[in-house]
Amino acid sequence: MKCPFCSHTETKVIDSRLGKEANSIRRRRECLECARRFTTYERVEEILPWIIKKDGRRETYDRLKIVSGMQRACEKRPVSIAVIEKTVDDLERSLQESGEKEIEASEIGNKVMEALRTLDEVAYVRFASVYRQFKDINEFMSELKDILNGGAQ
Repeated sequence: MKCPFCSHTETKVIDSRLGKEANSIRRRRECLECARRFTTYERVEEILPWIIKKDGRRETYDRLKIVSGMQRACEKRPVSIAVIEKTVDDLERSLQESGEKEIEASEIGNKVMEALRTLDEVAYVRFASVYRQFKDINEFMSELKDILNGGAQ
């Protein structure tokens, strides 16, 4: 493991323990060169499907894009980072269980909107307004009316 302070490649593990939800291992390490300590996390490499964008391009799944989009939507709302992380964990688990090699970006966007709708309706509307790219106020109002009437997306 490369030291983040001096870039030396030899370190020793001082302590290992399970991560918060037992899906990772937390290791305390010490650099054999500069003697500084740092923490690393080890988790199973998950195979997630390729994402098919609207224009047909394919790109690798990027957890950070989903987390940051949800964080922006939930900004100044009573939704914790832990809840966002768990929601994305659940999304990833469903993607893995599907066994699909590729998935449309729109499917992921719809799953995120569905999750946000149950977490916080304001965050849902924020995300939907960016994701669906409402053309005018009428489309936006239609979505709001749908929420107020308790209807489906």
